[in-house]
Amino acid sequence: MKPEISYDDFTRLDLRVATVLSAREHPNADKLLLLQVDLGDRQTQVVAGIRGHYEVDNLAGRQIIVLTNLEEALLRGEESNGMLLAAADGDAPVLLKPDRECPPGTPIK
Repeated sequence: MKPEISYDDFTRLDLRVATVLSAREHPNADKLLLLQVDLGDRQTQVVAGIRGHYEVDNLAGRQIIVLTNLEEALLRGEESNGMLLAAADGDAPVLLKPDRECPPGTPIK
């Protein structure tokens, strides 16, 4: 377990429902995919370490949960503007998603 945080710490996280618009393999990394996601008020790119576990053709239209206020990162030359949430089932990531469709950008509380 990780150290306990306060409720105020939790409220600083901006978690939102995103809809994957497209996905492609990262040209310089074997484990990364580049996801274009719709967050309702904007579209952005998230770099995710899910290559080999999810096929790019099966991701478009899928809803995921994204941490949107993570500072921008450059991963192997590609900009990432957030982080998707996934459970860890051994070495395999399991993408978190709402149990019914929600408008892109719906906040997670």
